[in-house]
Amino acid sequence: MKKYTTDFTVGKVTPALIKFATPLFLTSLLQVFYSMVDMIIVGHTGGEVGLSAVAIGCDVTNLLAFVAMGFAAAGQVLISQLIGSGKKNEVSGFIGTMCAFLTISAVVFTVAGFFTRDLLLRLMNTPAESYEEALGYSTVCIFGMVFIYGYNAASAILRGMGDSKHPLLFIGISSVVNIVLDLVFVIGLDSGAKGAAYATVISQAVSLILCIIFIYVKRASYDLEFKARDFLIRKLHFARLIGLGVPMAIKFAAIQTSRLFVNSFVNSFGLTVAAFSGVANKLNSISNLISNAFNTAGSTIVAQNIGAKKYDRVPRILYTVGGITCTVAVIFTFTTLVFPDFVFGLFTSDRSVIEVGYTYLPVAVLIFFGSSLRAIANALINGSGNTKINFVTAILDGIVLRIGLSLLFGIAMDMGALGFWLGDALAGFTPFVIGAVYYLTGRWKKEKTLVESKL
Repeated sequence: MKKYTTDFTVGKVTPALIKFATPLFLTSLLQVFYSMVDMIIVGHTGGEVGLSAVAIGCDVTNLLAFVAMGFAAAGQVLISQLIGSGKKNEVSGFIGTMCAFLTISAVVFTVAGFFTRDLLLRLMNTPAESYEEALGYSTVCIFGMVFIYGYNAASAILRGMGDSKHPLLFIGISSVVNIVLDLVFVIGLDSGAKGAAYATVISQAVSLILCIIFIYVKRASYDLEFKARDFLIRKLHFARLIGLGVPMAIKFAAIQTSRLFVNSFVNSFGLTVAAFSGVANKLNSISNLISNAFNTAGSTIVAQNIGAKKYDRVPRILYTVGGITCTVAVIFTFTTLVFPDFVFGLFTSDRSVIEVGYTYLPVAVLIFFGSSLRAIANALINGSGNTKINFVTAILDGIVLRIGLSLLFGIAMDMGALGFWLGDALAGFTPFVIGAVYYLTGRWKKEKTLVESKL
């Protein structure tokens, strides 16, 4: 019987990384593509109002998903460490604990999101013209939160086990569903931003269902049992998940909260600027998704090799991640600087919105390279499972520097919206600086992983 669990502690590093990362990269491209479809269709049919509504609605949804992002990322690393350290018999129990915790979290954040959505939109300085559209988009996505949490957990399980191909297949099917439903709801039924939200939620539900069915059918191939008792929250597994998941969730929450803070100031500059902010956020997301593909691949392979104490392989993994992501950053920079009308015109045909984008070009370059360098640092920090470094990075990157630099440039230096975008971009280099220091000290070779500790 074919084994899907991949051992990344043997063989050549670069081919293994590329082989594992390529499906993740393509998965990210598909996610980028179908998330762009929402923005493109709504932007061209609903103009500034629709563009602004989707951008702000996405910000609210991303804020509520920080637990899913943080704990799923932590779960993936811990699954890889369990496999690398030869503790495959503990994987089923850990996965059950993670799934139970994230299911409870999804319910909690659905309820919390529903009762705070109006407050969040007002704190975001949502323009009056797009408020109702943003409220509709946010509400639909909040009720689909269980699918966001579920898919993050399911894909983390597959990737932690070394299978990056099947998440690509499922997100590909989901992308087709999303595009078709966008055309039906937004254009066919003229349902605006809310229609785009329905398309997104339904497509995420499709991804989740396919993942669950596949994992269950192929459970023997993954050396998993999945008995009812596995889905009880077990103390040791939960302690490990909390130990790494909390700082990683805080990192996601801090970054997203600080971006909401930045975007709320940006939105106060009027509907046109708020509309371009949606385009800027999408470019940021595109860069991050591609960077995260190699961060995810790198952290999985780093985690297995650290778990197996094969430290000499780690530098080669990091160099390969950096070479690929920096190449992508160069391509993105060239395309955006040489063809700005084409890039911004993908999302809107409104000249006033596109012209705002011209001032954003230097920031876009910083965003692209900051994202590429973060992938290197996060591959090491996340793969090592160092909770303290993750927490420090979360506070500095997510709160202190992002908010501090944004206020410095945006208000103290009176640079307006550009200043807030600039502060956000510069803060994005924080993980690389911290990761570089962590790597050079060599501490990542000496610390125990969470799966080695009895806690």
